Amino acid sequence: MRLLLKLSIVIVCGLFAAGVGLGQGASFSSQSIADAFVTTGANGSLSASNFGSAGALAVSASGLALGEFQSVLKFDLSGAQNSFNAQFGAGNWAVQSVTLQLTAAPHSNPIFNNIAAGQFGVSLMQNNSWFEGTGSGGVPTSDGISYNLLLGTYVNPAVDQALGTFSFAGNTSGQNGYGLSLSSGLIADILSGGDASLRLFAADSSVSYLFDSRAGGGTAFHPAITVDVVPVPEPNSVVLCVAALASLWLLQSIRRWLRRNP
Repeated sequence: MRLLLKLSIVIVCGLFAAGVGLGQGASFSSQSIADAFVTTGANGSLSASNFGSAGALAVSASGLALGEFQSVLKFDLSGAQNSFNAQFGAGNWAVQSVTLQLTAAPHSNPIFNNIAAGQFGVSLMQNNSWFEGTGSGGVPTSDGISYNLLLGTYVNPAVDQALGTFSFAGNTSGQNGYGLSLSSGLIADILSGGDASLRLFAADSSVSYLFDSRAGGGTAFHPAITVDVVPVPEPNSVVLCVAALASLWLLQSIRRWLRRNP
């Protein structure tokens, strides 16, 4: 009987260790494949201009001296889907969190408003067909997304989804991470391996946020998104848990019997 007790302990420990292994998650990070800022300019003269190749992106409130700024970023999520499918199998993982990483940048171009702390919002755009364009902060063009095109063509309040409102401390360096809300559209983009377009815009009357674009700074400073997932229990893991519970019950029963029959 004592041999049976030892055997039960070994079985339970083995099953528990296997169960722990099944619960380990995974992460995948990807940088933007396109990004651009758009602006009205001080008097609306830049509303039709493109700044897709500028070294920085910006978010500024509409009442500031040099006008309103918004930024758009596009991420290819196929790498995340392929990575998680390879690790866990298709359909055997679930999204746990999504984090947007931006690197604050100093004010270096008179086109931008002075940097100031405040609140900004992030939304998921359903229309991913916008073009980055080739305009820079010094030489704008008209070959890509502009303020007018963003608001007139690509933003759709009826279907775009809010991903959160966040605080900017006013820093001009350092990396900032923002945990995005797991909207149905964002989850669908990750599960399908599609593109996800994020729009960043002012959420108060004071914010002026500058951060590196994919054309500026070193690669480590480019906008990035990190997806964290956990495995979804498979039938085998459910059976494993049931077996572990049954073994624990057997172990307790044996212990009670041994107390009564020393």
